[in-house]
Amino acid sequence: MEGETFTESYPAAPDAVSQARNALTAFAREAGAEEEQVESIRLAASEAVTNAVLHAYRDREAGAVQVSASYLENELWMFVADAGSGMRPRSGGPGLGLGLALIAQLADDFQILSRGSGGTELRLRFKLEQARGRAERNFGSRPECRDQSARPGRRGSVSSAFSAA
Repeated sequence: MEGETFTESYPAAPDAVSQARNALTAFAREAGAEEEQVESIRLAASEAVTNAVLHAYRDREAGAVQVSASYLENELWMFVADAGSGMRPRSGGPGLGLGLALIAQLADDFQILSRGSGGTELRLRFKLEQARGRAERNFGSRPECRDQSARPGRRGSVSSAFSAA
């Protein structure tokens, strides 16, 4: 499965959220993600695509949301891009404005890029920890084998995620 890639383009419409989320969740499972990771990927995908659907094409004709994922060396990379009007300060729009902060907490790495051709691209990286998960299943019930320091904590921040393209 290493080196496999999923790519799809969806219209920037509400139905795209569930379609992209389901496709990315299936890809993560095929890549070997543990169930907790699958749920993080599922939620992050939902938030990322929802942001594009709600905000990318506010002042113009609706376009597309490009979604892709790649599996490389125990990592799953997810990209969600649009050709919309780019990131703008929030002003009374729909939602609570917590989507990007949530994505930053779910992903191991997270970047927000302004695309040179217009629009925004979100890049998310998830470390797939199959070996650690198997070891915990095999040895985790024995107190002497539990290494609490090896458990991953929460990750990045939105303030550290913004980058120029």
